[in-house]
Amino acid sequence: MFSITVRDHLMIAHSFRGEVFGPAQRLHGATFLVDATFRRPELDDDNIVVDIGLATQELGAVVSELNYRNLDSEPDFKDTNTSTEFLAKVIADRLAARVHVGGLGEGARGLTGITVTLHESHIAWASYERAL
Repeated sequence: MFSITVRDHLMIAHSFRGEVFGPAQRLHGATFLVDATFRRPELDDDNIVVDIGLATQELGAVVSELNYRNLDSEPDFKDTNTSTEFLAKVIADRLAARVHVGGLGEGARGLTGITVTLHESHIAWASYERAL
C-alpha cells in the first residue's frame, strides 16, 4: 500500500459535557496539527498516490471551515462533544467528499482510504481511518 501525508493546523474553542472531561467542561482552546494520509494499492500513471499540491489545498480548505471557530456555536456541532476523535472523523469525511467530487483530480479516483490524525500535543493524538 502506498501513501502520502499532508499537514496543516487547526485552532478551535470548545467545551465538553460530562464529568469524564473534568475542567475541559468549561470553554477552552485547542490547537491541533492535522495530518491527512491518502492511500492506494498502486501508483497512478504518473507514479504518484495523489497530487500533493491538490491534497494540501483540499486539506487547507476543510481545515479553514473549522479554524478559529467556537465549535459550541457551530450549528453542525450542536449538542456534540467535539472530541479529538470526533473531529478527526469530521475532517476525514469532508476530505472524502472532496475526493468524490473530483477536488483532488482524476488521479484520486484510485484512492482507497484516508486517515486523519489530530495531534493534541507531542504526546497525545487521535486518528480516524476510512475507506473511499
